[in-house]
Amino acid sequence: MKDLKNESYPDTFACPVAVTIDVLGGKWKGIILFHLISVSKRFNELRRLMPDITQRMLTLQLRELEQDGIVHRKIYQQIPPKVEYSLTSFGETLVPIINVMRDWGELYENKVLIKRNSHESEWYTIRKHRILKELYAYLFLSNYLFPRIN
Repeated sequence: MKDLKNESYPDTFACPVAVTIDVLGGKWKGIILFHLISVSKRFNELRRLMPDITQRMLTLQLRELEQDGIVHRKIYQQIPPKVEYSLTSFGETLVPIINVMRDWGELYENKVLIKRNSHESEWYTIRKHRILKELYAYLFLSNYLFPRIN
């Protein structure tokens, strides 16, 4: 996570992909931008669209996107206060990338889930065997070190 106050920015990036990853990096920025493609949204609308994000994380991600010139934050002078977020013209240059990411996700979601579930299943089996071995070792040592007295 970028520290917006104390961040020292590089003069150059390692490659053009690094620039893109730096701007879109993280779990939430791409999702935020996806939801802002068609229409501006208020903070709580974004929260409802992304129920797993915390308020603090959404705030930080929006600030970083605003700092990079990707998102515009419009404050309406009214009571109660109203703030809307939208893509800037610079942010709209990322729409093709977000759309390609969406298309890839639609195409490969099932494959990714299958791979992850099979991996989790393997991990769970390995973990279960390791726990059982530790339990058996503990029981053996317990009986060896502290035999029951009849």
